Amino acid sequence: MADDGMGTAYRIASQLFRDTLSSKAPELLEDLDRVQQADVIVVRGQYDRIEEVFESAGTPYTLLNPEDLRRTALRPDQIVFVNCPGVLPSAALRNLTGFVEAGGFLFTTDWALRHVLEAAFPGFVSYNQRPTRDEVVRVGLEDMQDPFLASILGPEDDPQWWLENSSYPIRILDPERVSVLVTSKDIEDRYGEAPVFVSFEYGQGRVYHMISHFYLQRSETRTQRHAASSVAYLKEKGITAEQMAKYQEMGTEDLDTACVESAYTSQVFVRRIILEKQRQKTLAGQTDAAREKGAGVEDTTKPSLRR
Repeated sequence: MADDGMGTAYRIASQLFRDTLSSKAPELLEDLDRVQQADVIVVRGQYDRIEEVFESAGTPYTLLNPEDLRRTALRPDQIVFVNCPGVLPSAALRNLTGFVEAGGFLFTTDWALRHVLEAAFPGFVSYNQRPTRDEVVRVGLEDMQDPFLASILGPEDDPQWWLENSSYPIRILDPERVSVLVTSKDIEDRYGEAPVFVSFEYGQGRVYHMISHFYLQRSETRTQRHAASSVAYLKEKGITAEQMAKYQEMGTEDLDTACVESAYTSQVFVRRIILEKQRQKTLAGQTDAAREKGAGVEDTTKPSLRR
């Protein structure tokens, strides 16, 4: 990952996520560490680069070119991440539709709203034809009743979201079936739509989409809290004096709270998705094991799920 300030912020955010999970839900950290390279598929894009964020987090993944998706045999226990702009051959779009319908998870960013979701999953969301400027907006989390998010994020969190020049605002076409996870009053006031991060079920699987890019290229210091050293943010998150040394070596004193908080929030949401797919895989393994046991086949390989 490029060392452009936000690159360092993402590395610090990755370590912060691991330390937070280790203290609050160590069994989930074990689940995360079981992710294999074949579990996470990343499709290259011209503008977003989620693979760099995975590199900084130590998350294994398989990288494909858009045209490779035409002939790749996808499994329903995988997650596919499509970087912006998401321009894919029609055969690749059909492959993605079948993949999600069978139980796969799909994660897309920005212009993939038009190129992937409108084309392959019509009737859920669309581009509202009002492109954004290059700016940073304040966002709000709509899903704080989720126990996982409530344990990782707190009421003091005030994350920001970077909008690429000509990002695509998200119009909800079917509010009964589309869940809005993150919103922005700033985007609503300026471009007519509040959603930042949305999700919907399709067949047995699920689709996630966010405006702009997963790799946020900058933030802004709008408040005194945002302008403070990211050391203050780490303390806010419960990092102890003993733990702080490794963050100082990573360069936390050179960064402000705004950039690390933004990187941390985006990572929390994508790791939640990966953990949900891992949970499904474990439950499926347990079901298979129970069936084998019922048929008189001894199971010695399936891991237990600690929930």
